[in-house]
Amino acid sequence: MTSSLPPVAPEVLAEAVEQLSARLRKKLDAATASCGALASSGADGAVVIGFGEDAVVTLRPGPGGAVTEAGQAVCTCLLAPRCLHRAAALGAAPLADADASAPVAAQPATPGPAGPAEPEVTLTDAQLRASAALWRAAAEALAAGVTAGGAVVQAELLRAAHTARLAGMPHAEAAALRVVRGLRAARGQQAGQRLGALTAAFRELLRTAALLAAGRADPALTGTARRAYAPGGSLQVYGLCREPVLSATGYGGVVTHLLAPDGAAYSLSDVRPGGLARARGAGSASVALGGAVLDHAGLARGGLRIVGATVSPEGRLGAGSGVRATPLRGIAWTEEPAAALFARPAAEAVADRPADQEGAEPALLGCEVAVVGAAGEHLLVRELRPGAPLLRLRPAHPHPELAHTANLRRLGSYPGLLLRVLGRPDLDRAATLRPLAVGPVPGAEYTLRLPEEWLARADLGYDRLQGIHFPPRAADPAPEPAPTGPDPLADSPLWRVRRLLETGVAGGRRAVAEAGRGAEPLAAYGPLRRAGLTGAADLAAALTAEADRRPRDTFGRLADPSPEAYAHAWLSAATHLAAAERSLISASWTTTPDA
Repeated sequence: MTSSLPPVAPEVLAEAVEQLSARLRKKLDAATASCGALASSGADGAVVIGFGEDAVVTLRPGPGGAVTEAGQAVCTCLLAPRCLHRAAALGAAPLADADASAPVAAQPATPGPAGPAEPEVTLTDAQLRASAALWRAAAEALAAGVTAGGAVVQAELLRAAHTARLAGMPHAEAAALRVVRGLRAARGQQAGQRLGALTAAFRELLRTAALLAAGRADPALTGTARRAYAPGGSLQVYGLCREPVLSATGYGGVVTHLLAPDGAAYSLSDVRPGGLARARGAGSASVALGGAVLDHAGLARGGLRIVGATVSPEGRLGAGSGVRATPLRGIAWTEEPAAALFARPAAEAVADRPADQEGAEPALLGCEVAVVGAAGEHLLVRELRPGAPLLRLRPAHPHPELAHTANLRRLGSYPGLLLRVLGRPDLDRAATLRPLAVGPVPGAEYTLRLPEEWLARADLGYDRLQGIHFPPRAADPAPEPAPTGPDPLADSPLWRVRRLLETGVAGGRRAVAEAGRGAEPLAAYGPLRRAGLTGAADLAAALTAEADRRPRDTFGRLADPSPEAYAHAWLSAATHLAAAERSLISASWTTTPDA
């Protein structure tokens, strides 16, 4: 992927690859890799890629900045538009967001946080066909893995994703696009790409496609075309904190988290292209909502009375033309409704998370903790309640130019410091919280001393803690001994299953088969069975057996195995692993280190 090229709609790329002959498809990956060095700027915002004197590709993005039509990508060679040059140029460009391209079938409006329940729906014949096609494409991509998951495999996924969008299933399309982007990043060895993230993306895509292909009519699986903002009437909201947003696709901005008097959570975001500079500057940018004379820094410690509000299903506030907002006095974390966030143990808040919100962003929770000390890039703390386990505070965003990491490092230099922490639980790690803001513990002596205008809280992504914000070190209590207790997730033999699944994502079906041949079943899965994880051991063994299965045709010759049976085996093992890890992570919030 080359960032100097304009984004390309998935269906445009898929069509270009489909038009290639089998001979040209074999050359596509090599041609795509060379496009970055050949690109240059043309007239009227066009991008020109010169493959030779008689082969020049011109990309002319539309008003939205993306190539959304086939006619916006032309080549001067004799084979155009069925040429390798055009397909390679489109394949080297980043993928456009889904809502920048094709239309989508109408979906029923989703109510806001206080609205009625979604009515029952049924899948149409077009949706069932699209789901089956998406399942087949996803299974083929999984069997290929990163190693063989080049442009042709990705194009098949993109075609199936576009079909799903046209059938009114944007969630399925988004899941497929995440996998394609992950394959591109892994094949390009981009910084920050994690194999575990691509494994999770494959699991979500296969799960979604399988359930939809089986006729499961669930709005959470089909999704809604756009963020449907519904009328919210009059609202009164108070700021909790703000956090910078920085995406891998070049977007940056800020999200300010808000709370209504009844405890309902809302947010106001300002995210646009601009990357790191936009993320850093947006924290003090003006709030674009109903003429409110506030910036995001002021809103995070203030409030708004909104008339004619529009609200998305996730609680995001819209800035429609009929919205009017006036500033309100902010509330401290010791006042309701914010005080309720700190009123119960963190373990209860994590345990009460609804099961049907898997994959959704976890709600914010608050807790009072004592700093134990730094441990690598994260901070160890202990909640201020009897028998509480150690918690790990990890930066909400690891970019060194944002303030998260530096603030946590400074907090770690004050063992015994008492804090109020507001953050988001990391449900992929044992007892881990991603803190967004911190404040002093009411009535404590050895705690933060923040300026009055900060309203007793510091946004860790924007406010930089200095020495003046801490008590004198002479008042330090005796530091707590270094923790030596187990990590239920790290100590579990489930890592063997995780490694097998990630091996399949990286190297495809063949890599899983080879991994199964390399060790005796007892040596590979014995630790799982001895730990009582017989289900995980059986599913892992079934996966390796299916990966190594080679059927024969009617003449006794070896034939290619079906990727769908392999995908089912992989998905079964991945789903079981995810459930087992969630159980261990949930237990880590309630288990003391020396239990």
